[in-house]
Amino acid sequence: MSTWVIGIGCRRDVSVEQIHAAVFGALGTRPVASTRALASIDSKKDEAALLEFAARHGLPLQFFSKQDIAQVETSTSERVQALLGIDGVCEPCALLASRNGRIIVPKRVTDGVTVAIAEDDLGQEIKQQTDNQGT
Repeated sequence: MSTWVIGIGCRRDVSVEQIHAAVFGALGTRPVASTRALASIDSKKDEAALLEFAARHGLPLQFFSKQDIAQVETSTSERVQALLGIDGVCEPCALLASRNGRIIVPKRVTDGVTVAIAEDDLGQEIKQQTDNQGT
């Protein structure tokens, strides 16, 4: 069962190889097959390398607005705060796309790409499925 969401932030015009290296560096020995989605800020909807990475791995890509991201408390990046006026991208996006999840791999910066991994709360998901079956 896929239980992780990978939040990705990146500089403009990074290569798909840079994203690949950052994501697989963050995954370590964890299988990419356990990932169910990627997530980023909506200003990256046209970021070619991000779109290509998602397509190569058959993963849906969710985007979130600055307003949504600003509601999530995570560690603060002074660079992102200065550029975008929000605390971060990869950690809050991973949390927003997760199912009531928690960060299991905090933000890692690799060659212009930031990656964080959130794990879904499967207990919450099973409870919701059980609740839905009772209605």
